[in-house]
Amino acid sequence: MGRPKFSRKKYETPSHPWQEERIKAENELVKKYGLKNKREIWKAETRLKKYRQQARGLLAKVGTGDVQSKKESEQLLLHLDRMKILPPNSTLDDVLALETEAILSRRLQTIAYLKGLSNTPNQARQLIAHGHVAVGNKRLTIPGYMVSKEEESEIAYIGDSALNDPMHPARPRGEFSSIPIKRDAKPKEEKVEETKPAKDTQPPAVEEKPVESSDTKPVEEQKAEGTPVKEPSTEEPSAEPPVEEKPEEPPIEEKPEKATAEPVEEPKEGKKEEKKEEDN
Repeated sequence: MGRPKFSRKKYETPSHPWQEERIKAENELVKKYGLKNKREIWKAETRLKKYRQQARGLLAKVGTGDVQSKKESEQLLLHLDRMKILPPNSTLDDVLALETEAILSRRLQTIAYLKGLSNTPNQARQLIAHGHVAVGNKRLTIPGYMVSKEEESEIAYIGDSALNDPMHPARPRGEFSSIPIKRDAKPKEEKVEETKPAKDTQPPAVEEKPVESSDTKPVEEQKAEGTPVKEPSTEEPSAEPPVEEKPEEPPIEEKPEKATAEPVEEPKEGKKEEKKEEDN
């Protein structure tokens, strides 16, 4: 039995603590149903696990024609129907196809929100914990209380609660709708986009009308009007193209040559006379 102060756990924790897919799925359920922590999800999974375990055992005995197994299977399906977890006329195979949300949707917190007693699931949890919600004439302060089909219609504010006043600020306004209704925004005026010409496209060419001048009129009419007539020149244009004059190049400065000291040669006649005197 254990000590009353230290009760046993009523749920089983996951086999592995770090699983990415399971953690993401649990976080979504916590936000959707306004749960306090993931322990409430594990409690719902443990309850569902017991239902499935019982259904698997009964499916193995139903084929043998056992009367007790048939009676237990009927009681299980009747219990699930009374708790509104399964619809009437269900089978044991439907029990095995249940998911965790089928259990979480029958909590008092969820049904109080769906009945319009609060604006959000988190607010429904707060109202239940503060003692503003009752099932029939009984005040309940447990958000995870499993509501049966008969008790669902008896959920309301308790008699001495201030929320019975329709003008209370914490009370939801208007009729309840599970889907949040957005206010109709003013229709946006459609802006007509001006068609700008492309950069590559050129504006259409304007046809220029020829201006009549005195040169374009015939010579006889110009003489009659008294306007001077320009006679065409008889000189034929030269066929040779004009010669382009090249620019004059600047004069090149001549560098002075370095003075080299060359040896002065003595006249050859003087050398011959000196030799003759030496011979004599």
